[in-house]
Amino acid sequence: INQKGQDVICIYVAIGQKQSTVAQVVKKLEEYGAMDYTIVVNAGASDAAALQYLAPYAGVTMGEYFRDNSRHALIIYDDLSKHAVAYREMSLILRRPPGREAYPGDVFYLHSRLLERA
Repeated sequence: INQKGQDVICIYVAIGQKQSTVAQVVKKLEEYGAMDYTIVVNAGASDAAALQYLAPYAGVTMGEYFRDNSRHALIIYDDLSKHAVAYREMSLILRRPPGREAYPGDVFYLHSRLLERA
């Protein structure tokens, strides 16, 4: 909402959120005219862990596309803790050894790479 008139593409990535929560966010964005420059990527709570894992990568790739075409982009991840849970589910299924609190040891590396790309 704050980026109106700033020539910034906003990308909102909802990871593991309830559909009603995402619908409220979209309604608020529409109310203030922010959907004209906003992209919403949604991997809801009822979606597969693999889809929740891939959603932030899809969002950051869109942001990189606009950056590479001389546009400014802002990406919002909501939220990376649900991304970590999805990654933990996938890693346990793949029988990778768990680390602290049953999360894979490289989950922090994954998030730092995502934030660097953003």
